[in-house]
Amino acid sequence: MQRAIEVFLRAALLAICTIGGSASIAQSNAKQGEYLATASGCFNCHTSEKPNSSPFTGGRALKTPFGTFYGPNITPHRTAGLGSWTQADFMRAIREGRRPDGAHYYPAFPYPSFTKMSDTDIQNLWAFMRMIPPDPQPNRAHELRFPFAWRPLIIIWKWLFFIPGPMIDNPTLTTQQARGAYLVNALGHCSECHTPRNFLGGPKNSRFLAGGEISEGLVPNLTPTRLKSWSDDALKNFFKTGLTPDGDATGDAMDEVVTKITSKLSPEDLAALIAYLRSLPALPNEK
Repeated sequence: MQRAIEVFLRAALLAICTIGGSASIAQSNAKQGEYLATASGCFNCHTSEKPNSSPFTGGRALKTPFGTFYGPNITPHRTAGLGSWTQADFMRAIREGRRPDGAHYYPAFPYPSFTKMSDTDIQNLWAFMRMIPPDPQPNRAHELRFPFAWRPLIIIWKWLFFIPGPMIDNPTLTTQQARGAYLVNALGHCSECHTPRNFLGGPKNSRFLAGGEISEGLVPNLTPTRLKSWSDDALKNFFKTGLTPDGDATGDAMDEVVTKITSKLSPEDLAALIAYLRSLPALPNEK
């Protein structure tokens, strides 16, 4: 009897430790996911620009040549948000740009960049998103010009421009530059705005990060053509404050990126981002 009691107590203690350990791991994953959500700009696109809007409840308007897209509610609400999703559903959305029902997302959701995220980061991001308070805010339908509201056209766009899968290591980059490449190309999806696009909305990869155009106007060249005159300290200050070396302030769109994304990066990640931008080939300004 005494032996049986000892075995029971050991099993109970092991179960308690396992449960406690799992809870700690889940909490740690969610914390890492929160940082990833910040670095990926989830708040910016999935929170309405209206004052006092609840985070991640959708409604943010994104104006494009094809019409206006509205960021959806991504809280864990069962019907309005992602409450009915599984982790596999989320993984497919990020990696493949597909909804749980198999329909294709418009690339206004920057999955062409997010697809490069690692499995671990996608899982950690999902852990954080499950911790967001659910909100019943309904989603707003996109307002698109003809024929772009016809979703099957996305299949053709993907065939032309989308390469799914995690980021491939570049052996020519240092460890720091590789981290910067991941921040710029996968999490930060900088290319979505800073690389010019053709009439179909596909990126001109030969002009990678050499400056694009959005509804607010021209987007600057991020290659050393423009940044070579900026010191590392000047770049760090810009990414933290939005102020250029000559004291000018960035425009509204980038100001929000600075306020809610780059200024929140760790010092190590900010240095990695700059190191990667320095490593890019210098491309002339297009306009």
